[in-house]
Amino acid sequence: MDSRDLQGRVALVTGAASPAGTGFAMASALLRAGARVAVLDLKAEWMDESVGRLREIGGADAVLGVVADVTDPEAVQRAVAQTIKELGGLHVLVNNAGTNPRAAGFDVGSRHFWDVPVEAFDRVVAVNFAGPFYTSRAVIEHMREQDWGRIIGVTTSVDTMFGRRRVPYGPSKAGHEALIASMAEELEGSGVTANVLVPGGPTNTNFFAGKSEEKRARLIQPEVMQAPAVWLASDASSGFNGRRIIACRWDPGLPLEARLAAASAPAAWPQLGRQAVLPEG
Repeated sequence: MDSRDLQGRVALVTGAASPAGTGFAMASALLRAGARVAVLDLKAEWMDESVGRLREIGGADAVLGVVADVTDPEAVQRAVAQTIKELGGLHVLVNNAGTNPRAAGFDVGSRHFWDVPVEAFDRVVAVNFAGPFYTSRAVIEHMREQDWGRIIGVTTSVDTMFGRRRVPYGPSKAGHEALIASMAEELEGSGVTANVLVPGGPTNTNFFAGKSEEKRARLIQPEVMQAPAVWLASDASSGFNGRRIIACRWDPGLPLEARLAAASAPAAWPQLGRQAVLPEG
């Protein structure tokens, strides 16, 4: 984690202002690796504290705090332009912002999908699925022009995508992963890559606020995302595209080939093969 592999790079990390979140953990690691980092979040009340803590790691000029909603395409465009202007470029996008109905302010309990309020469904899908599209769309012209870029999408475990009473959180994250897989195909050979990074299970973030310290200690900790995020953001990951990494299986003590064999697989579900029956001729 002391490597300076990202010296000269600029990253934009969404959903990164909560000191207890995966976004903050990844932003910290990117800074330690030498990058400058823009932290984008909707929660203005967290921003000053988080930016201050991050500047203690990377320096006063290495961190930019941007209050914006990833569901607002115009706000996202402004955030990208501000990042490029104030930090001198943009090379890495980490689409980490995410929510569930409870975090979005809806008390849905463990209801069936037919009980989920439309407003809760719309908000979760907007943050978890539309948001990554808006941010990726906003950065891609800049990345393609410089022939280098990294898009990292934080989705979720597959059993969470399709499990009982996971609507709308699970399907929205499945949509994000399918988006990454589609983008990766279109970006192949361009110097810009798109990959997925997931913790690997329930993670000690604000989603589990209210749980006892003992229960939270048994969860995956946000710091598990740091080492694979730095690798995905670096030159070392060139050619690695359209894949997913499970962070809790990432063992920095293993040789890279063994590490990838243990922790990575294709993004989305290409193992199912092509299913469409196309007309002949």
